[in-house]
Amino acid sequence: MPKRSDLKLTKRTVDALEVDSKDAVFWDRELAGFGVRVHATGRKTYVVQSRGPGGPKRVTLGRHGELAVDEARKQAALIIDRIKRGEDFSAATPEAETTVAGLAERFMRTHVEKHLKPASIAAYRTALEGHILPALGGMGLDEVGGAEVTALHHGLRDTPVLANRAVHLLSRMFVLAEAWELVPPGRNPCLAVRRYRTQARERFLTAEEYRRLGRALGQAEAEGGVWPPAIAAIRLLALTGCRRGEILNLRWDDVDRTSGDLRLQDAKAGPRMVPLTRPVLGVLDAIPRRPENAWVIAGQRPGKRLTGLHHYWRPVRERAGLHDVRIHDLRHSYASRALALGESLYTIGKLLGHTSVAASARYAHLMRDAEREAAVRVGGSIGAHVANGRVEHG
Repeated sequence: MPKRSDLKLTKRTVDALEVDSKDAVFWDRELAGFGVRVHATGRKTYVVQSRGPGGPKRVTLGRHGELAVDEARKQAALIIDRIKRGEDFSAATPEAETTVAGLAERFMRTHVEKHLKPASIAAYRTALEGHILPALGGMGLDEVGGAEVTALHHGLRDTPVLANRAVHLLSRMFVLAEAWELVPPGRNPCLAVRRYRTQARERFLTAEEYRRLGRALGQAEAEGGVWPPAIAAIRLLALTGCRRGEILNLRWDDVDRTSGDLRLQDAKAGPRMVPLTRPVLGVLDAIPRRPENAWVIAGQRPGKRLTGLHHYWRPVRERAGLHDVRIHDLRHSYASRALALGESLYTIGKLLGHTSVAASARYAHLMRDAEREAAVRVGGSIGAHVANGRVEHG
């Protein structure tokens, strides 16, 4: 329920209200449940909140400037009375509207949680709760325009990738809001927002860096300063090019020595098989089997798997002098090494579990580098005989 307030809402007081960065609701001292929401963008909207037999309800009345404060107070008194009597006022009150928070709840419940994997669900929820809802959650869908979305985007300018992702997520929500007939067609305020230009981060380990990583893992294992299953997981990531979640979700039943494959049941693009090479088998054979634990990469709690690797990766990479290398860069490095050995983009896509050639296309420039190096070697060999018009007799 709204907190008690010492503020009487008048045109002068509402005109003077300001907030720094987050939206805030200021409640009227004379009519409990009547307030004005002040947005970080400067927009102000009158709201009503009260509790009836069906629980608490909140209604948006209209914008300050378009609706006089005295008229808003009169409408609020009528709506509060109807809420307390348990009447269904939604159909009779045209100002009642769906908020961004309400859309987010439906979006997560009916779309994200039904169609996406746990890691993606968690990422969406983090973006919503950390950035989108604090800025726009209390606004009605018809209140959110290009200016509001631009303000959200600009507020995350120090992390441009995150800023673009937040706008992309909000845009997907509005696409579904249109399909659900919550907003009129063409009412997506995110389309006018110009995304920040970003570059895909590319970091590939050299042969020397692989050697340093191997030494660092061996030293950490010998000294016992890093959880042993985490060391095994890092080795498997480097040797297979798998995603972090694919290795952490691996069960012993998924290790099929008869067919010579790892059967990844929870891969990003669906179940797939990864060949059991001799180095991979060597890592697996060195992992102690625990009868009470079905997971290959066991966690520190009995019967549980390891849920993350960043805590263990940091000391390993520092020891190896790989300060700018992320765990995911091991996957990129696997692809880079495959290209250097002459494998095609199609084959690399299969090894990495890509569902389309487009997903592997990011490595195309590495193939061009390999082709140039080959051209230099071949051309240099032939040039020794035919360059500068000279013809050697033999």
